[in-house]
Amino acid sequence: MKVAPDWNEYGVIATGDGEKLERWGDITLLRPDPQVIWRAKKPLKSYPNIDAAYQRSATGGGKWIFNSPIRTEFEIGWRDLRFSLKLMGFKHTGLFPEQATNWDRMMRLISSAGRKINVLNLFGYTGAASVACRKAGANVCHVDSAKAMVERTGDNVKLSGLSNEGMRYIVDDCFKFCARELRRGNRYDAIILDPPSFGRGPNGEKWKIEEGIYELVELVASLLSDKPLFVCLNSYTTGLQPTVMANLLKLCLPSNAKIDADEIGIACDDGLILPQGCTAFAEFE
Repeated sequence: MKVAPDWNEYGVIATGDGEKLERWGDITLLRPDPQVIWRAKKPLKSYPNIDAAYQRSATGGGKWIFNSPIRTEFEIGWRDLRFSLKLMGFKHTGLFPEQATNWDRMMRLISSAGRKINVLNLFGYTGAASVACRKAGANVCHVDSAKAMVERTGDNVKLSGLSNEGMRYIVDDCFKFCARELRRGNRYDAIILDPPSFGRGPNGEKWKIEEGIYELVELVASLLSDKPLFVCLNSYTTGLQPTVMANLLKLCLPSNAKIDADEIGIACDDGLILPQGCTAFAEFE
């Protein structure tokens, strides 16, 4: 298990009964979490000062229930980076704090590379990894099918005190974009893949991770430069265990890739480690 480091403005206060109680700066949220299958020591709803809770609907989806007049858009910081957050329709805030373990690793690799690194961030969402890589000095191409998420990435770049120099923002289906980049002859030293379990592209393209991930990793491998630095593959899909993800990278990437894979998670105030997905990471010799 790799645990996210250096969070001061975020924390998991308590867990239990399918939920987690979180501190996001000065805002406290109660959200569902499918990994939390144990009982709470005391009902999480009994904790004081819960500003909002996400309530699932029996027919699918859900909504936020507000206990105080909080703002639905706010900011949070990790080290010297800052991110714009929003309470979204499907329980999310626009940031996955456990990914800080990967941001830390990427930044160290980029900073110590001794050369300009070109990064491709696929399914980049609101761009936390893109911001981290840009802060470390890389050029970053950020790709996501949702225009609103790409726009929020631009906001996060600005919030973190960075300019758009060295940033490229793309709204597109990741498969189609990678195929075009291959034809253009564009190559990248580092590639981040954070695909959803299910999804649709901007033109209705269907995506199911178990059916498409091998083909995607194969395609991505062909986009690596002659001197690659790293490839990072993330998954929140239960069926994709760390060893499965490591096998994907081992089969598709060059033989000089040094690959490790593990769960990633958050240390909770109640003494537990809350698992929040898996990462397979390849560094190149």
